[in-house]
Amino acid sequence: MKKRILIKAVCALSFAVTGMFALNGNAHAESVNSYIANHNIDHASVTSSIWGGFPKNGYRHGTEKPEGVVVHETANPNSTIYNEIAYMKRNYRSAFVHTFVDASRIINIANTNYLAWGAGYPANARFVQFEQVRVHSKSAFAHEIANAAYYTAYILNKYGLKPNDAAYDGKGTVWSHKGVSKFLGGTDHTDPTAYYASMGKTYFGAGYTFAQFYQLVKTTYNNLTASHEKKAFDKVSYKSADKKALLGDKYQSYRLYNHVKNSRANVKTYSWTSVGATIGKKVYIDDIGTKSSGSTWYRIRFSSDSNAQKYWVYSKALNLD
Repeated sequence: MKKRILIKAVCALSFAVTGMFALNGNAHAESVNSYIANHNIDHASVTSSIWGGFPKNGYRHGTEKPEGVVVHETANPNSTIYNEIAYMKRNYRSAFVHTFVDASRIINIANTNYLAWGAGYPANARFVQFEQVRVHSKSAFAHEIANAAYYTAYILNKYGLKPNDAAYDGKGTVWSHKGVSKFLGGTDHTDPTAYYASMGKTYFGAGYTFAQFYQLVKTTYNNLTASHEKKAFDKVSYKSADKKALLGDKYQSYRLYNHVKNSRANVKTYSWTSVGATIGKKVYIDDIGTKSSGSTWYRIRFSSDSNAQKYWVYSKALNLD
């Protein structure tokens, strides 16, 4: 009788202790997104380190016209961001992506105006692609996810795209490599699913999912576009002109706009290839815009016809002599 009472008591105590640990485990479990918000984790800036050795091929709808972003991870637990970049430069004929992300850096190595070879056909001709390097701590993973979400939102905003999770119907702007394999083919990889799940379970008590990552992308995108809308526009004074100039030898370092850059909302950009630009090509100037900062902009057209399409360009793109 006493033995049964003792066994029951031990079982009850064991249950109570187990329950206590279970409750504590749940109490301390926190989603990655909540951790990022609660700890005010900010993103790194995008660092441009473009390597000229990558091929330059337009997307299926042309240069500067990606349709979304593919999120990858390297699946290498022992590499660093610089190791991965060096390896990709050596082996770009097999595969390469536009950008690498880790806990403290976002390094863009290939021009996003041109396609990359990271997810097979047909995804390569549609999407900007970036790799996440594996990290090894709670804080590092949270910072990396914040950087990855920001870069995804940054690219969407840069190319006038809106967040749309492609995981459910294969139609959208935000893709995992797994989504590409499932809906588009040309590859059989499933990243970053396993990496997200493992890191979430290890450091946050529950697997992190791509759906949760997409929610962070959406929030980051909304914050990013809201901050741009609140941005004070530059004041510009205008003066009519009747001049001619030539495209300078560094014109490709600048862009064509439909208005003076940052002078109003929704200013559009155009590629130089769309106007058949070459060094020394003649342009006709009919308006000059001077910003309050002192920089000068010119409204140009590529024909003597006054009805030809007009573009705004920064003064340094032109040889005014």
